[in-house]
Amino acid sequence: MNEFVDSRTRAWALAAVIAGIGLFIGLELLEEPDLAPLELFLELLSITPVVLTSVGVVLLFRVTQRHREEHLQVIRDLEVARVQGQRWRSESRSLLDGLGAAIEIQFSRWNLTEAEREVALLLLKGLSSKEIAQVSRCQRAYCPRTRAGYLRQGRPDRPRRTFGFFSRGFACSDRRGEMKRSG
Repeated sequence: MNEFVDSRTRAWALAAVIAGIGLFIGLELLEEPDLAPLELFLELLSITPVVLTSVGVVLLFRVTQRHREEHLQVIRDLEVARVQGQRWRSESRSLLDGLGAAIEIQFSRWNLTEAEREVALLLLKGLSSKEIAQVSRCQRAYCPRTRAGYLRQGRPDRPRRTFGFFSRGFACSDRRGEMKRSG
């Protein structure tokens, strides 16, 4: 509760308690000016819970109001984040569509077969040579497709190069990392 009640509110609450007790004691002394100190103390004890409860209810309303304001702010922030997320998804979808179209155009320029396209797309997704060999079910099929892709783009002897825009190697290499020659 301390996070919802700042020091200024606490000071006002303390002042309200003191003023409320003072007001009740003052009224009691106006009604019966000849009260003995023991009777005055007993009146103070009977008045204090009423004053504390009244101030507590006011504090509770204040805390509830602050909590509601924070809740509304969170709802507004969530709405802003939702709108930004939708805009980002829309923008990224259009960018990905453009990237897909660019990839297809480049594949068409190189006249890649369906199998070569599959290997190239797996490379784009970040699969390693070993993973591609497992996915394509045949390591021997992977090397010729890789070599064929390089030959179609005019790069038969460039190991670990890409089809112009791949981030991983599209070459089948030996243990030293050099391109294996066909034939």
